[in-house]
Amino acid sequence: MTVETLENKKIKILHVVACALIDGDGRILLAERPKGRSMEGLWEFPGGKIEEGETPEKALIRELNEELGIDTSENCLAPFTFASHSYDEFHLLMPLYICRKWKGHIIGKENQNLKWVKPNKLSDYPMPPADIPLIAMLRDFL
Repeated sequence: MTVETLENKKIKILHVVACALIDGDGRILLAERPKGRSMEGLWEFPGGKIEEGETPEKALIRELNEELGIDTSENCLAPFTFASHSYDEFHLLMPLYICRKWKGHIIGKENQNLKWVKPNKLSDYPMPPADIPLIAMLRDFL
């Protein structure tokens, strides 16, 4: 999808979805972007691109399984907020869901580092610009 700006320049809209997985101790899971990927070394909420024909919920269920080896269902995903951020090459639109229930043991299936983080410590981790505004919202909510 593309949109035209006031300058009549077309901007690609990238639709992705992310999840704040919250454990029984109120910690949130962060994943480190692996070497060789854009924004490598930055920490983010698990998720990924929404494929054509997918709802955000279906995409998130698929991504959590592919990235972390866990299964969850749509009724376990609570829409929380969204990020809208312009990067040089595209504009990112990313709904963020909260999930407290899943099946399986979380493992980094893409060799990414994982870390459970207390909400008040989220800002200690460098994140992509689109994720940064989500920190305060999660901290205040939890």
